[in-house]
Amino acid sequence: MSIHPSAIVDEGATIGEGSRVWHFVHVCAGAHIGKGVSLGQNVFVGNKVEIGDRCKIQNNVSIYDNVTLEEGVFCGPSMVFTNVHNPRALVERKSEFRNTLVRRGATLGANCTVVCGVTIGEFAFVGAGAVVTRDVPAYALMVGVPARQKGWMSEHGEQIPLPLDGNGSFTCPHTGSHYRLNGRQMSREPSP
Repeated sequence: MSIHPSAIVDEGATIGEGSRVWHFVHVCAGAHIGKGVSLGQNVFVGNKVEIGDRCKIQNNVSIYDNVTLEEGVFCGPSMVFTNVHNPRALVERKSEFRNTLVRRGATLGANCTVVCGVTIGEFAFVGAGAVVTRDVPAYALMVGVPARQKGWMSEHGEQIPLPLDGNGSFTCPHTGSHYRLNGRQMSREPSP
């Protein structure tokens, strides 16, 4: 594990083997961070945060209470999580934090916003600047404000050339992995 001297890691935080904590990071006491995680410059990690193994959190990202990132999540530079649905400076709402779950392998592009209370499916891809206001299916490509589904992505990070609705199959040219679309559900087929 590598922690830059300018970083603040509060006593009680757990950080897994092989993780790197860069300049001006603050990790709160209750945070749980897995193995092989990279926390870029100026990252904040709250008390009630779980970060899985091999996540990459780029510069200027704040991960507030009640956010869970499963293994291999990518958070692009300056992307935003929220944890209160209807914030007011004059109204205390810490008891109303909503849980946000980002499933394994998902990508959250630079400057996107994830409104609290949603689940982002595994290997989903949220484009730069998008605003996610509702649950995102596994492997979905989401863009725009508010975010709308514009396609499907492979685990390798390549767009799958299939219709949004209906049935179809695809083989990733980079990995040879097979994917199948059944209505509005994308899945990776087991290797033969």
